[in-house]
Amino acid sequence: MQVADVEASLGFYSEVFAPFGLHEAMRISDGDGLVVGLSGTDGVPGFWLSPAAGSETRELHVAFRAPDREAVDAVHQAALGAGAEVLHAPREWPEYHPDYYAVFLRDPDGHNVEAVHLGT
Repeated sequence: MQVADVEASLGFYSEVFAPFGLHEAMRISDGDGLVVGLSGTDGVPGFWLSPAAGSETRELHVAFRAPDREAVDAVHQAALGAGAEVLHAPREWPEYHPDYYAVFLRDPDGHNVEAVHLGT
């Protein structure tokens, strides 16, 4: 995902999604800026932060799958502690499907970021 400030976004995602084990797994300086790969407990970077290529921005919706409802609640608490904007507090979203439990947040670039547990 392209972001305005890689270090600021890294701080947000590392702090708020720490309950999942999301952490920095790889860091590359590419001449144009810093690129960081984050991973979960498997250690494989699957979510990348890089400098924005231009001034145009579009809101994205990114969802991270939580291992359980407690992790969704922990992300919510971490977001509150970090001063992040909470768009929707954790609850079930039956309009999506049964046992869809999620919290929706705003990241430093204004993206809609979700932590979701899809039930058993």
